[in-house]
Amino acid sequence: MPMCKSKMAIDAALPTSTPRTSRTPRSSKSRPTSTTFVSASSSSSADPSTSNTTGSALYTSTTSATSSSRTSLTGLRRSLPENPHIYDYSELCSATNNFLSETYSSASSTRSWHCTLRGKDVLVFQRKFRRSIDMPRLRQLLSLICRSHHVSIIKLLGASVSGDHIYLVYDFVHGANLSDCLRNPRNRSFTVLSTWISRMQIATDLAHGLDYIHHKTGLNMSLVHNHIKSSSIVVTEPSFNAKICHFGAAQLCGEIDEDQGQEDRATGSSASYKGEIQEVLEEEDSKKKSSSKLKRSDSRKLQFEGVRGYMSPEFQSTGIATQKSDVYAFGIVILELLTGEEPYKFKYDKGDYVRTSVIDTARMAIEGGGDDGKDMDGRLRRWVDSKLRDSYPVEAVEKLTRLALDCVHVDPDERPNMGRVAGKISKLYLDSRIWSDSVRMPANISVSLAPR
Repeated sequence: MPMCKSKMAIDAALPTSTPRTSRTPRSSKSRPTSTTFVSASSSSSADPSTSNTTGSALYTSTTSATSSSRTSLTGLRRSLPENPHIYDYSELCSATNNFLSETYSSASSTRSWHCTLRGKDVLVFQRKFRRSIDMPRLRQLLSLICRSHHVSIIKLLGASVSGDHIYLVYDFVHGANLSDCLRNPRNRSFTVLSTWISRMQIATDLAHGLDYIHHKTGLNMSLVHNHIKSSSIVVTEPSFNAKICHFGAAQLCGEIDEDQGQEDRATGSSASYKGEIQEVLEEEDSKKKSSSKLKRSDSRKLQFEGVRGYMSPEFQSTGIATQKSDVYAFGIVILELLTGEEPYKFKYDKGDYVRTSVIDTARMAIEGGGDDGKDMDGRLRRWVDSKLRDSYPVEAVEKLTRLALDCVHVDPDERPNMGRVAGKISKLYLDSRIWSDSVRMPANISVSLAPR
């Protein structure tokens, strides 16, 4: 109902398509018998045909301007974030056929259903409630998160709570997850991301989207995504833009302690986290005192879930998700973009399986294992994904690799924030665009293979 009132108020403020008739003061000698679209002082009143033509032109101009204004406002309304919805559980049951319909697994391994809800194409994710959140607080969190809007983030529309689970309703976006795009399960030698500029586009979108989550939402809390991985990034066509899934899920599910996030926002760094982590590891007697601040769930045990290969060292030790752990996961995704490989790869060697990480191979490509950095270009070309067909600027590859290695630094304080990372990647994207335009084949050249 508030949306209807707002729409009526906006429509009432718009100019109407029918122009207002001009009134002339009453006179005892003459009274106008009809109204025209031109003023009484116009010189065209002597010629009726001219008056009608001018009036029609003014009417047509006013109508087209009004129509254009309404069209632009309609598009603006559709692009703006909507008020959050608290869905009834029965609505979700009806839309998903009591959750018996086929699950949708393109965006994540989390259980999800693609359905139509309140006339919109949506994706419903089921997650476990890690702590109790009362409905007023849930409405407040939903209001803050749903009103955030970025082109690289999939919009959260609303939520529903039932028992120990929360159902998050997101706008449905057509596309495929980044993991499948890099490693096609049906054909390992094929990828839709076969050009360097397409991968730089994804890196740029991801960096700016995560920077928005960390620093530019305007909320009174420090947001942490906590689910950055290649399977949680949707790639859309035709420009291969990237969109981040699960925005706000960590806060709504209770994975992030709000007091902890507010403290991190006030200090502006992760130094407080590092000090607290060291206290927990070194002083066993102070666990009970600090558990109320460091706990991640209702349980006092540090039980948490994470994806192998994307968890930072401090997150594996404590289970506390921070913005710096998001930066670490982002660095892993960038290395995936460069190599096309998974974070961990196992190789059978001499009767045993040897595990190598994408971080180790990246350092070997940059440092060379003690050969003083000689032949770096050759090592990078052997390390980068072969499906790019050796067509990329090596200098940009080197800079992006070094930036990714900075993001996965063992010390969280040594990792850059996403604002700095987004700026550097934007510069690399512009350089890559210039390189791509310079190597593009001229369009005015034709090639014929016919006999002469």
